[in-house]
Amino acid sequence: MQVILLERIEKLGLMGDVVDVKPGYARNFLLPQNKALRATEANIQSFEARRVQLEADNIARRDEAEGVSGRFEGLTVVLTRQASDSAQLYGSVTKRDIAEAVAAAGFTISRNQVALDRPIKSVGLHPIRVQLHPEVSVTITANVARSQEEAELQARGETIGAEVDEDDEDAFAAAGAPEEAETGEPPDEAAVAEAPDEG
Repeated sequence: MQVILLERIEKLGLMGDVVDVKPGYARNFLLPQNKALRATEANIQSFEARRVQLEADNIARRDEAEGVSGRFEGLTVVLTRQASDSAQLYGSVTKRDIAEAVAAAGFTISRNQVALDRPIKSVGLHPIRVQLHPEVSVTITANVARSQEEAELQARGETIGAEVDEDDEDAFAAAGAPEEAETGEPPDEAAVAEAPDEG
């Protein structure tokens, strides 16, 4: 099915392009959301008559999105979720969760503007692309953590669960090699080999 694009669609074309798409994509997405018109003679003439106005509206929306994009620079949203010891979430973080977190930070976006290929299912810092306009996108960071304290550690770049206390290391080393801990020297291998079997 041929359609005329009313705005830039990523991986498809620019405003005014006549492109060939699958009928389901046109019927279910492009046409209901007013992103395209069927490429009939009447629609082509109608589009050409309104083209200047549509392009002016598009430029105004793009300029507004570019102005707002500066305020998104460096934005990090914290999402606290329950997770296992191996940092796997018991649920997942979706587009809706990210849109709500961004809204709580003072910006209004819809979940359709969040470009997330698949839900987030692990703890950590995840870069997320937000589409402010078909031609303007920004990257924010989703800090997914088990608690607010863990989120602060992740934001500083510290790894979670990898810290081992030095006292614990010393205790582990002492428990693993008792002779070495008592004398300070490794056990004599020849003496261990000549020891009689008790069994």
